[in-house]
Amino acid sequence: MVLNLNKNLKLYHSIGEVAKMFGVNESTLRYWEKEIPTLRPKTSGPSMTRQYSDKDIEQIKIIHNLIKVRGFKINAARKILNSNPTGKDKTTEVLDRLIGIRNELQLMKKQLDGTFE
Repeated sequence: MVLNLNKNLKLYHSIGEVAKMFGVNESTLRYWEKEIPTLRPKTSGPSMTRQYSDKDIEQIKIIHNLIKVRGFKINAARKILNSNPTGKDKTTEVLDRLIGIRNELQLMKKQLDGTFE
């Protein structure tokens, strides 16, 4: 049996962790929860602490892409999510891959610039 060391062992993430992942404020995540009914993280305890699962984070990734990256207003993002709740157009995955490639190319350019100076 092979042990998967890359597997994320954490089942839930706090609102602060998720906000940091996406570079947004915690209040932005709360607003998105209020405006987009399908985004409902688990809450626990008397303080109603939010606990985001991997599924919630995937949905936030789609919402973030629609609102912050592509510039849609919240109403348009809600309509898109209602018509395509899983975000099957794969734009988020493609965007992540392109950003990764860009970062690798920038690193290669820096290395080459440093080599030839």
